[in-house]
Amino acid sequence: MYEIKFSQNKYESNYSDRKFWSKVKKYAKDAGESVLKPALKMYYALIDSETPAWAKAVIIGALGYFISPIDAIPDAIPVVGFSDDLGVLATALAAVAAHIKDEHVERTKETLQNWFGKTN
Repeated sequence: MYEIKFSQNKYESNYSDRKFWSKVKKYAKDAGESVLKPALKMYYALIDSETPAWAKAVIIGALGYFISPIDAIPDAIPVVGFSDDLGVLATALAAVAAHIKDEHVERTKETLQNWFGKTN
């Protein structure tokens, strides 16, 4: 098992709504629901005005890592390419879980349903 380390500040500069949606649209099928689910939950929490600033900073760092073309395992590598992204997203999601509302989860389910059909 390897440990994933990332500097939140390093990846904050990679984040923008435009870059996030561009990456999601381009790699949705390759990344799959397991990667997109935490990313979308955090995105919807990020745009929620009630999410505290510290949680938004964690989310921006994690989504910035997801967006970044340079990460521990290149996304273009089949099967394992998004495993480092998933690790970072899952860790960040755990850190901000108290600020993920039912409405964020529902919007995520709706989005994934639209893209992939039946979801878990």
